[in-house]
Amino acid sequence: MFTRAEKEAIIDGLKQNIDKAQAVFLTNLVGLQSNDAVRIRKGVRDAEGKLVITRNSLFERAAKGTKCEPILKNLKGPHALAFAYGDAAAVAKCLKEAGAEFENFAQLKAGVLNEQVLTAAELTLLSSLPSRKQMLGTLLATFIAPVSSLARVLNTIREEKEKGSVTA
Repeated sequence: MFTRAEKEAIIDGLKQNIDKAQAVFLTNLVGLQSNDAVRIRKGVRDAEGKLVITRNSLFERAAKGTKCEPILKNLKGPHALAFAYGDAAAVAKCLKEAGAEFENFAQLKAGVLNEQVLTAAELTLLSSLPSRKQMLGTLLATFIAPVSSLARVLNTIREEKEKGSVTA
């Protein structure tokens, strides 16, 4: 049993996490072995997130008056909250991949992104998006494509000119 002071400390910590997070996802880690749960937590941490497990009553008390109140009301059974501080899609993808890898691990149950409660379809869509780094890489490749095409054409012209098959 937690003392009242410990409960208040947990609730305050959860409120701070909810306020700082861009997105919050509801899931659970029931049925996983310790090493697997640690690996999932590390994956979420690498994606600039945090995974927290505590009592449903503490989740509900911490969510009062916050953006997460709708998804944390009247919870039954074991739950965990994943907080995404940076790239929400990366945290959602990490949880989705864990759900595919471990049959006991529940998929994303609910979520909140920037004050908006997400539907199951929106959660699936968000978790299938590429990460921010992947999107930036694709954008950079798109920007570089015309310049690299021009360089290839100019190089081909130079090579043809050196062979003597093209006149100046």
